Amino acid sequence: MDALDTNVLMYAHDPRDPDKQLVAVSLIQSLVDGALLWQVACEYLSASRKLESLGYSRVQAFQDVCDLRRVWTTLIPEWDVLDRAESLLNTYSLSFWDAVLIAACCQGGVARLYSENFSGYSRIDSLALINPFQTP
Repeated sequence: MDALDTNVLMYAHDPRDPDKQLVAVSLIQSLVDGALLWQVACEYLSASRKLESLGYSRVQAFQDVCDLRRVWTTLIPEWDVLDRAESLLNTYSLSFWDAVLIAACCQGGVARLYSENFSGYSRIDSLALINPFQTP
């Protein structure tokens, strides 16, 4: 399975950077075996309010999450994700929320996480970290 971080979902609806928007929309549409992480859905619903001045409403954000839930696997973490996150925090230079996200991906069997937040890391444990906006 492949998963997206919140920033990819945000760029898909943010017209201020058309290049990133195009990459994000294309990536979302191309994921056949996608995973929607609970943390990402919640963070996205909260952060999407920043796009209201650009015409993207809270109602649309909730609808987009519902649409993703219909086509992707929803991953809701178990409590032991916090134990794995603590281990990741002790091993890597990550924020708490990034450690929880990575731990949830590993727990849920995600192979690749697309995000622009993990520069310096291409893999953590079994999870490949891919910046879809970085040109090779």
